[in-house]
Amino acid sequence: MKHVSFASIEKAIKKVDNLDDDGLEKLSETYSLAQQTLLSYVMSAAIEYQNEQLEGLLIYYYCLISECYAQEGVILNEITEADIDAFEEPYFQMLDAYFENDEEDVLEDFCDQPELAQFMAMEISTEDEDGTSLDDETATQLFIVTIAIITLMNRAIAA
Repeated sequence: MKHVSFASIEKAIKKVDNLDDDGLEKLSETYSLAQQTLLSYVMSAAIEYQNEQLEGLLIYYYCLISECYAQEGVILNEITEADIDAFEEPYFQMLDAYFENDEEDVLEDFCDQPELAQFMAMEISTEDEDGTSLDDETATQLFIVTIAIITLMNRAIAA
């Protein structure tokens, strides 16, 4: 399995963060159309958690993570409902183990993208350039959903 490198993450951040509104809209549309089922699953989390702030964050990180995989040069198969259904129970079991024991290895082994998992852990725990940070509830929700995105995309890497 191909791992996304920190170099690809940095390239993706540089690309996404330097796009104007039109560029962001086009990138978002491209990645939305490529993985419609995954995006629907991801966006349902904001509704389920009843967290409006999470919605914008999920769109941003969905596009950023998608761009990370693109920068790494991997092709993703389309993620289906069946893929998501097969993923959910083991994922929630892993999350329980992770939060009970706070063992990052459990999480990194499950998603099999250690650099992306570490990147997301840093993202939710550090302040932005303007000094703002996420509240604990939103940070936890964002982390849970983005690790799901990373894992599902990782499992969809074309052979």
